[in-house]
Amino acid sequence: MATGQKLMRAIRVFEFGGPEVLKLQSDIAVPIPKDHQVLIKVHACGINPVETYIRSGTYSRKPLLPYTPGSDVAGIVEAVGDNVSTFKKGDRVFTTSTISGGYAEYALADDHTVYTLPGKLDLKQGAAIGIPYFTAYRALLHSARVKAGESVLVHGASGGVGLAACQIARAYGLKVLGTAGTEEGQNIVLQNGAHEVFNHREPNYIEKIKKSVGEKGIDVIIEMLANVNLSNDLNLLSYGGRVIVVGSRGPIEINPRDTMAKESSIIGVALYSSTKEEFRQFAAALQAGMEIGWLKPVIGSQYSLEKVAQAHKNIIHNSGTSGKMILLLE
Repeated sequence: MATGQKLMRAIRVFEFGGPEVLKLQSDIAVPIPKDHQVLIKVHACGINPVETYIRSGTYSRKPLLPYTPGSDVAGIVEAVGDNVSTFKKGDRVFTTSTISGGYAEYALADDHTVYTLPGKLDLKQGAAIGIPYFTAYRALLHSARVKAGESVLVHGASGGVGLAACQIARAYGLKVLGTAGTEEGQNIVLQNGAHEVFNHREPNYIEKIKKSVGEKGIDVIIEMLANVNLSNDLNLLSYGGRVIVVGSRGPIEINPRDTMAKESSIIGVALYSSTKEEFRQFAAALQAGMEIGWLKPVIGSQYSLEKVAQAHKNIIHNSGTSGKMILLLE
């Protein structure tokens, strides 16, 4: 290794598998930013379910081994490469993607994936913006094409994407219903934009939703667990209603006939299908939300680098999530 090269702690994955393949190493070279790149001293990094799928090797996109997971970092700009005019050392920023991985003390990112973090939000909140808010915005505005006055049900509303969807939907003039599995979760959903909340662990909660929305049904459902809820979702929809599939952990049997009379749609969302221009649009809308004050990430469980394997277990197996799970590096 080059003499004098700065070293950092980072999580490395050398083989795909369970949470135990996440290895903490303390002799990783701090990356050096090249053209159009920004080096960030990481304060916090969001932990997203997709990172557990990538780590297990079951996801469609497989990184080259070894790699460091993590895309949503927030921190302070440490250095910039050539041709970076938007950022300078000392700026507070957050990202939607990294080149070198976010579960580390320093992370490298392309300048077009880095955004200024307004003073209203702290760095922990900055780490909770990336995938959750950009996904929720894409799901609602791009995929569902929601209009003010429509109703939206956010299924699994107390997690990172769910709370983001509630805040965005409320800001854009929708009637917002949410589901959560704990009393704490339900309260957080109501505090973050939902008009009504339902406990999805109650056996008759679907009937309660039907009663609340009446004959018309729900215009849009943002679905975090399609392998459990999709069949019920189709029955809850209005004429021309849309189910937007944000998450699914397996197959489910549905009756396609349920889509016919209502001419309803099932639409999948993948944030990284967005173009650079779409990311710019989403970022502009979300930056406005931060400035006005409706975009306010709720932080849930916090973990150190040493506890990252536990975090990966918990994000999949702990139902009743409240807020966004993050890694703290300071």
